[in-house]
Amino acid sequence: MVVVDAEERILFQRRRDSGYWEFPARAAEPDSGFRGTAVRELQEESGLLVREDDLAAFASLSDPDVHVITYPNGDRMHCFALCFEARTWTGSLAPNSDEVLEAAFFTMTSPPEPLQPQTRAVLDLYIAYRGTGVFQTR
Repeated sequence: MVVVDAEERILFQRRRDSGYWEFPARAAEPDSGFRGTAVRELQEESGLLVREDDLAAFASLSDPDVHVITYPNGDRMHCFALCFEARTWTGSLAPNSDEVLEAAFFTMTSPPEPLQPQTRAVLDLYIAYRGTGVFQTR
């Protein structure tokens, strides 16, 4: 999820397991859809609470060149993501220390490095969406 603050900066978090920066996101659990998953994961990872109705879908990502993931146990998954923008939330930024080393807002043009490859793809989709207002796919 792309969380945008009042200064048009975007929330990034640095993963504990890899050290890469990413957007708050994870896989859906069996009883949850895209919006519910986005809301739950944002709260679990950052402490911020957003309402499902405040999410705006801006892109989908399914490109196997960037969205096939190999897990530590060797399982490979081709992932499909629906990407949301959130501009309204409650709560204070409090990263989940089990998963996140740090979290902060950065400008779109100066994101933290290194970015996870999927995050770079979603950031590019978001920049294109902001420039055109058209839902993006990759």
